[in-house]
Amino acid sequence: MKFERALLLLALGLVLGWGLGATDEPTKIGFVDAQQVLATVESGQAAQEELERKAREAQGRISPLVEELEAKQSELQAKQFVMSKEALQARQLDLVELRNRIETQGQEEENKLKIDQQRLIGPLQEKFVDVVREVGRENGFSAVMLTDAPGLIYRREALDLTELVIKTFDQKS
Repeated sequence: MKFERALLLLALGLVLGWGLGATDEPTKIGFVDAQQVLATVESGQAAQEELERKAREAQGRISPLVEELEAKQSELQAKQFVMSKEALQARQLDLVELRNRIETQGQEEENKLKIDQQRLIGPLQEKFVDVVREVGRENGFSAVMLTDAPGLIYRREALDLTELVIKTFDQKS
């Protein structure tokens, strides 16, 4: 029993000692704000502008339906007391149908925007990862983490690579 325990402690000591002595280089960790990079680089700004334009176009396609709904609701409220029961029900059903059309159109537009976002932002995110790896390797970093990483409470500003990544990203564009 004592022999097994001693052997286990010896093995554990060797593993820890080997792991600590595996490199003579100090551990160097950098941090990058991915959102800032993607919002600052030229291609990221162009992608964001295109997404905003597409969102405005989508809103422009939905707005007339919303205005029509509001007008019909106002008209119904103004005339509901002088309408027959059948006419009132018909108008209410028209409003329900119009609300459903608006909801369906909104979902379609939202799905189109998600696809456009993946099409525009996806390649930028891949390039971001490649640039961060390159910057990390060229500057001798052991690891590069995102600034919004869970559990990150403190980081030294001197270890922030965001500006360097932005400059490298734009140079590669």
